[in-house]
Amino acid sequence: MEFNEQLICLRKQKGMSQEQLGEKIGVTRQTVSKWELGETTPDMDKLIELSKLFGISIDELVGKDAPSTENGSLCRIYNRPCYEYKSKRTFHGLPLVHVKIGPGITRAKGVIAVGTIATGIVSCGAISFGLLSFGALALGLIAIGAISVGALLAAGSIAVGLLAFGGVAVGVFAAGGLSVGVYSLGGCAIGDKIAKGGYASATIAIGDKTDGEAVFDIHLDGQAKAIEAAIYKYFPDTWDWIVKLFAK
Repeated sequence: MEFNEQLICLRKQKGMSQEQLGEKIGVTRQTVSKWELGETTPDMDKLIELSKLFGISIDELVGKDAPSTENGSLCRIYNRPCYEYKSKRTFHGLPLVHVKIGPGITRAKGVIAVGTIATGIVSCGAISFGLLSFGALALGLIAIGAISVGALLAAGSIAVGLLAFGGVAVGVFAAGGLSVGVYSLGGCAIGDKIAKGGYASATIAIGDKTDGEAVFDIHLDGQAKAIEAAIYKYFPDTWDWIVKLFAK
């Protein structure tokens, strides 16, 4: 763990504000803020005072005494052990792999990132941001999580994306318990063009209960040709796989 991260954790563990910490060691709140932002570091006298205040060695305070393991190192968050691995190889300044796991909030940033808050091309965390993102809250090109927002594909309890799948799904193509999109499939499906579900509302609606210009009972057989004809009539440029999916 870097010194600034360690300082933030130790200060919060003591329940002190930046101003209170500054008063105890004879510096201003602004100085403590710069230390925690990583803009400056304290001189040796202040490091000694900090180590005495928090009851740890100077080496531990500045993050130099973390014992090595085969694949990473042990660190401390709120004086409890955590595990961190950061690859030496980098890509445009980012480590290829950054894993930080432990109590409280851990932050990982790399091409592949794993942590409470993870940012990377591939990211996994409670909150994750990346091209391919997994987490309770996931944002990315492809996002999978309880709440997911994906530019291309999103899947989760609440999903928003070009292609969205979830309990509540919003997208150009949406499928879920409640789905809203240009093309929608679900228990309650609301579409701009085509919707299919228990309740369906769209220009072309296929369902138990329907609201639209062209409506079809989902339980009746032999309607595939009629549904295909209606889609091509209202929306002649519709992709064939979409036509087949809704007419099926």
